[in-house]
Amino acid sequence: MDEHTLKRLSTGEIPITFSSLPDDVISVTAMILVDAGPEELWTSLTDYDNLQHHLPKVLSSRLVSRDGGEVLLEQTGKTGIFIFEKKVNFLLKAQETYLKRIGFEQVSGDFKVYRGEWKIDSFPGTTGSILFYKAEIKPDFFAPPILVSFVQYQDLPGILKAHKERAEKLRDEETEQNNTGKPSGAEPEMKSSIPSNNDH
Repeated sequence: MDEHTLKRLSTGEIPITFSSLPDDVISVTAMILVDAGPEELWTSLTDYDNLQHHLPKVLSSRLVSRDGGEVLLEQTGKTGIFIFEKKVNFLLKAQETYLKRIGFEQVSGDFKVYRGEWKIDSFPGTTGSILFYKAEIKPDFFAPPILVSFVQYQDLPGILKAHKERAEKLRDEETEQNNTGKPSGAEPEMKSSIPSNNDH
C-alpha cells in the first residue's frame, strides 16, 4: 500500500475503487482504518445471526450451517436508490481463515455474480487494523453497470463504518472490563457485614 493511501486512511477517508470486467461485471474494492485489533473486527464480521442489527441495508442474516471454517449464510438486504430500491435475497458460501480473511460467493439468489472477500491486515505506520473489502458483482435483474457502481459507492462507506464502530465498541468494552476486573454493567460486590473470627 502506498503512502498516499495510508495518509487518506489515517484521516478517516474510505478509499473506494471500481473497475469494469467482461460481461458487465463490476469489481469494487474498499478499505477503512479501524482503531481495534483483529479479534474485535473478526467478531463483528462473523456475528452472522446479528448482522441486521449492526449493518445498514441488511434486513436479515442467518447462519444456515457450519463445517469448520466453511459456513453457509442466508441473507436478505436492500439495494438501489430512491424509488428504485429493491429487496434482494441470496445464499452465500463463505470460507473463513481465522482473524485474516473471509472469502464468499453466492450459491443461489438475486445475483448472476456475487463473490469477494473481507480481509483484516495491518501496516507499518498505522495503529489498529485495516479492513479490506473486495467484490465482483452483477445483478440478475436489470441494473446498468454505472448504477451498480453508484449504489456500491453510496452503500459501502456505511457498511465499513458500521464494522469499524462495532469493533471499536467491543475494544472499549474489553478495555473497561480489564480495568475494572468485572464485565461492564456488573453489580458491585457486596461486603459481608458478618464479623470474621479475626475481628474478635
